[in-house]
Amino acid sequence: MTETAETDPAGPMKKPQLLDEVVARTNVKKRDAKPAVEAALAVIAEALSNGDDVNLPPLGKLRVIKSKDLEAGAKVLTLKLRTMKSASA
Repeated sequence: MTETAETDPAGPMKKPQLLDEVVARTNVKKRDAKPAVEAALAVIAEALSNGDDVNLPPLGKLRVIKSKDLEAGAKVLTLKLRTMKSASA
């Protein structure tokens, strides 16, 4: 079993951990999963950067609350995440 963000109180989940979890849950080889995960993250980042809402069940709905442009094209986005109601509730 791989380590998840829930079992690692030392810090946030990072991309290598995300890739390991995707591989563990899908039984897809890491070399096949990595480009798909990276593309999905890029699409989500681009949508949020453009100010679009992103609705991704079961994660929830992400909405940009505030955006601030920094030097060199970087941005700081303040997001609101509304989680979905769990199926067991």
